[in-house]
Amino acid sequence: MKYTEKSSSGTSFFGDEFHARVSDLRRILGEPKFENNDGQDKTNFDWTLETESGDVFTVYDWKYYRPLDEEEMVEWHIGGHGGLETKMALGEIADALSNLYES
Repeated sequence: MKYTEKSSSGTSFFGDEFHARVSDLRRILGEPKFENNDGQDKTNFDWTLETESGDVFTVYDWKYYRPLDEEEMVEWHIGGHGGLETKMALGEIADALSNLYES
């Protein structure tokens, strides 16, 4: 997976989610495309990425409505253009997190 300038327009949540710290996601995904960690919006952090096969997906927290601590374990949603794409993205994220936690 990698950062992308492709549009995430039309992506939706298909049920794929995972748990991680904001600090861990910064390490494996880079800096978020959107960050406003004040709890005033439905999301505090939002990454727009693409899978190794080029499918666009997003990673975001959903409706915490409070600032998130960088070291807090948070539930993250994956948005995409279809369930197959979000499952592939979840697999790539899980691999990256596993590698991070092993090191």
